[in-house]
Amino acid sequence: MGDQATQTATPKRPFEYAGHLVCAVNVSDLANALDWYRDMLGFETVYRLDEYGWAEIETPVPGLSIGLGQVEDVGGQGAITPTFRVVDIDAARGYLEGNGVRFDGETHEVPGMVRLASFYDPDGNPWMLAQVLQEAAE
Repeated sequence: MGDQATQTATPKRPFEYAGHLVCAVNVSDLANALDWYRDMLGFETVYRLDEYGWAEIETPVPGLSIGLGQVEDVGGQGAITPTFRVVDIDAARGYLEGNGVRFDGETHEVPGMVRLASFYDPDGNPWMLAQVLQEAAE
């Protein structure tokens, strides 16, 4: 075994990633959604294609943007919950609640690890805030 056993193999990927992730979110009104994501979360519009009912917004997370697609029926809650790490969850939640954003219950804590709070955009898409209390040991 020797040296070979102590080395960790890098997993092979079937193709090359470009280093950027776009999360697509269905919305009922593109203009209202763009305003909400700007005013509530501070996201800026990268581009908007009204003829396709689509816009992309920039988040403060490098390599992550959100695509907003206008649809007739948003279909309720999505299957995933994108989670943004924040420095101060109480400040973030207070700002959002002060602006009428609906949260799903209280902020929960995994003792000594993380605090979590789930909220919804105007179309019922779920989002979550997370404040890490202790970085995982490497």
